[in-house]
Amino acid sequence: MTVSLKNLFTVAALSSLLAGVLLTLIQQFQVIPAIIEAESYEQSSAIEQGASENGHAHAHGESDHTHDDSAWAPEEGLQRTLFTAGANIVIALGFALLIGAATALKGVTLNWRTGLLWGLAGYAVFFVAPSLGLHPELPGTEAADLQLRQYWWLATIACSAVGLALLVFSPRVALKVLGVLLILAPHIVGAPLPDVHSALAPADLIQRFIIATIISNAVFWLALGGFYGFFQQKLAQ
Repeated sequence: MTVSLKNLFTVAALSSLLAGVLLTLIQQFQVIPAIIEAESYEQSSAIEQGASENGHAHAHGESDHTHDDSAWAPEEGLQRTLFTAGANIVIALGFALLIGAATALKGVTLNWRTGLLWGLAGYAVFFVAPSLGLHPELPGTEAADLQLRQYWWLATIACSAVGLALLVFSPRVALKVLGVLLILAPHIVGAPLPDVHSALAPADLIQRFIIATIISNAVFWLALGGFYGFFQQKLAQ
């Protein structure tokens, strides 16, 4: 089955717009408030540390003119919400195009029901599998080297995607076993973790944030897959 690039981009654009806006709306209730609260702990810690360092500097006759106010961040309220929505839609577009490419390679046309299954697969590959080793983190959390985490994250996604494809689509038992081994491999190796795990935010806030992130990402992926299947079927008709 040949897939029109115009149709693929149209379906991806429509589904990513709706899924991205939906994700943004959900995030406003628990995810964003948790991040803002965690940022307040981080800012308080930075102020205390700065005051301590300035006191030490003045005691030794040193200057404190190293503060940089040039860093830009979106303002709280509408501006932050719009930037978050824009980022979510762009990310959703990339994922929707991946769904489109994968279904084109398989030669299938989705409907909203089968789209939910593909969305569930995306949720498992891009969120669940990496989160088993690297939990969603709030600002102010001590973490391992960023580059090492990125390498592990990419390797986990690649192994999970190939492993899940072999497990679901391969008719040979040996390849299904290989698929399971690929899914397990990153977790056997283990994610890069800091020597000492510490966080400025309290434990209940961290737990609330993780649960909210799990739920919001599940809704996002199911919506993205469902919308993609719905619009693909409509255009195919």
